[in-house]
Parts: sequence; structure tokens; C-alpha cells
Amino acid sequence: MTEAPVAPLLYLLTFSHRSKEEAEKPPLLSPAVIMKSLVLVALGLLLVVERNVGVRQAFNISREYDLLEPSSCHFIEGIETGAEDVDILPKGLAFMSAGLKYPGGPNFKPNEHGNMLLLDLNEENPKPVVLGISSGFDIDSFNPHGISVYIDDKGDSVYIFVVNHPTNTTRVDLFKFQAEEKSLLYLKTIEHELFLSLNDIAAVGPESFYATNNKPFLSTLDGVDGIYPNIPVGNIIYYSPEEVKEVAAGINVSNGIIMSRDNKYVYAASLLGKSISVFEKLDNWSLSPVRELQIDQLLDNLCLDPTTGDVWMACHTDAERLFHYDPKNPPGSEVLRLQNILSENPVLTQVYVNNGSSLQASSVACVYDGRLIVGSVFHKAIDCDLHNTATEN
Repeated sequence: MTEAPVAPLLYLLTFSHRSKEEAEKPPLLSPAVIMKSLVLVALGLLLVVERNVGVRQAFNISREYDLLEPSSCHFIEGIETGAEDVDILPKGLAFMSAGLKYPGGPNFKPNEHGNMLLLDLNEENPKPVVLGISSGFDIDSFNPHGISVYIDDKGDSVYIFVVNHPTNTTRVDLFKFQAEEKSLLYLKTIEHELFLSLNDIAAVGPESFYATNNKPFLSTLDGVDGIYPNIPVGNIIYYSPEEVKEVAAGINVSNGIIMSRDNKYVYAASLLGKSISVFEKLDNWSLSPVRELQIDQLLDNLCLDPTTGDVWMACHTDAERLFHYDPKNPPGSEVLRLQNILSENPVLTQVYVNNGSSLQASSVACVYDGRLIVGSVFHKAIDCDLHNTATEN
């Protein structure tokens, strides 16, 4: 048998446990050893290929789609750093979280803190107003993400729950809306060890809520290369001053969460699962799974039409373009409408699709009185008149 040089990978696989005396001798490769090493290398390459294929499928990489844009859509003046989440009061006042700095993601004004915006949808061309926040709150580190509004039983107090990520932490800040001053009264900060990486929130009381943890195993957004699409890492937490508990688990990157019109059900979006899970809310605030609807798109936040009960969702067309931002090839936007979610035959309709040439990285889509408001993670926001059904392809 002749001696032969050993490739580095084969050497590591085959000879990493040789004795000191053996290590001083040039390794001899028998046919059996070579075959074993090649099999191990092949298995390793197969795993890499399989993961890459899984990532491409899970992230809709290079997905093909047709553009669909209502001709009535226009940018909302004054929104330049996104409106990651939106919640609308019954009389048309829309709250928006703006300026989210997500680790690893783009931000067009990195030296400015985030803000809460107010948009009056009763106006024909509303302009957002920055809501002032009372003393005692650290506005300089404000990094707002998901939001939810709760109106008390008397209807005269409006509470705003905001997921906040100051300095790479995650918490919920609670405010009370002061309508005359157009400002927020800071009430308290809520933190808990189960708040691992909060994304969205659904208020169910003046101090209680459901919230989604979207990626508990990561402290930063590592992009496509740092996410394993087949590992369901997300969950849902219930919080009240009396009790905090996990109420759902095994969600593949849990994202948006809302309540049904009758408050009997919870709808939660899975980004990489590309689905909406329906849960029944039990008397003890636990959640019982009812069904999972496969949507096959990368879902972000959810909004409920208070009149019809339809679920509106914003989606990302290609997650690689979202996580690996390139201004020359920006992430696209998509809006879907889901009707009759609790029926045997729900109806899913595509309402808006753009390749990033107009709106980048849509994150939320909400309706009010025939108008569609679409926000984004870090870009702009658009206002569409749904009464005008003409579209541009």
C-alpha cells in the first residue's frame, strides 16, 4: 500500500483520535477508511444542501409573483422610518409604532429614537402627529415594535400597550391616551423572564395581554444564515399582574396576534410556518388549539376588520431580501384578506403586491371605513381607497 496525502476534511473525520505515536507517522489510507470518510463527507454535504433547500422554501427565496396595486394607493406624508404596527380606534384614530431598530435590519434614521404616531382617518389626507410622552419615560431609548389598544368598559379610557426593545432588551410599556393633548401618559413598564423576544401584543384588559415571542433562541436578528426554518421556536405568553404563563408553544417564529370580534378566539401568525393558528380562549386565559390555516406566505402582523370580522395580514414576499437588505433589490410587500376564518371554507384574497419599488417590507395592514392602511418595518406607509377597486398590474 502506498502512502498518500490526506485532504484536511478527511483527516479531521478519520484521524482526529490517533495516538501521539501514530500522529507522528504519515497516515495510511485503506479502501475501507477512504470509503467511510467519503460517506461521512457526503452525509455532511447532504445536510448542508437539505438545509439550504429548506431555507429557500421557508423564506420564499426568489419567489415569483404578479404585481397587484390599487390605483388609489398613495404614501402617507411624514412617515419615513416605518409604521411597524397599527391599531385603529372605532372612531378612526390610528396609532402607529415608528422607527423600529431591529438588530441586523436597516434603519434610515439610526440616530433618532422611535415614536408613537397618531393618524386621524376621518381626514381626507391625514398627516401623522408624533404623540408626546409624559415625564418618567426614557424616550431616547424608545424602540417600539408591536402595539395594542384597550378601551375600558366605560369607553372613556384608552390604554396603549407597546412592545419596546431598548438596548437589545424586550419589555412592554403601558400608556394612557390623552385625547385633548394628543399625548401619552406613561403608566408603567412590564418585564418578565418569559419575555424572551417579544414581537406583537393583544391587550385583553387594562393591565393584561397576550404576547408573542418570535425567536427565543436568538438575541439578535442573524438573518437567513442564523435561522433554522424547521425548528418551531415561537410561543405565546399570557400576562396579568396576578399570573404569567406560556399558553401556546411550537410556533415557527410567532408574529402577529389579535383577538376575534367576540373575544372568544385568538388568532396568531407564524412567519416561517406561513400559517394562522386559531385558539379558543378558556376561562383561565389558557389557549386551546382549534385549527391551523396554511396561508403559504410569510405573515407579519394581523388586523381585524371590526365590522366584518375579516382578518387582514401583511406579508413579506422574500425573507432573504428582508434580512439581507439591498437598496438596489429591496424587499417587497403583500397584503391578504381572509374572510370567514372560523368557517369550513375560509376565503383568501390577494389585495396588494409590490416588488419593493414602491413600498418595502410591509408589516401591517388595517382597514377603516373602506380605507386600507399598510405600514412597513422600516420604510413608509400607504393609504388606499378600497372603494376604488381599479388595480395596476
